[in-house]
Amino acid sequence: MGLNRVVVHIAGRIPGFALMHHRGRRSGRPYTTPVNAFRIGNGYRFALTYGSGSDWVRNVLEAGECDATVRGCTVHLVDPRLEKDPGARWAPGPVAAVLRRIGADTYLQCRIDESR
Repeated sequence: MGLNRVVVHIAGRIPGFALMHHRGRRSGRPYTTPVNAFRIGNGYRFALTYGSGSDWVRNVLEAGECDATVRGCTVHLVDPRLEKDPGARWAPGPVAAVLRRIGADTYLQCRIDESR
């Protein structure tokens, strides 16, 4: 069993993690991807530990929306956008240090769709 298959069972319930629910750009197939997520104002920021070219990131950007399960609750997110921050100042201290170390200088920010 791959690591993502293990993580997917806990990621939507523990702090700092979420399950990103998105659809394939061409296939329309539903996918669930464990991600690092942090609440910020009326939305979330997601660490792009595998880069902004990851399939899940491209799927969310193209669709303009997604759902995320965070701490057991699913929220609908809209207006995804990529933001650069080489210092990872947006992330909590220990997380920021790891992001800087691995060169993850971009994050995905999405707004919670309050209309749902």
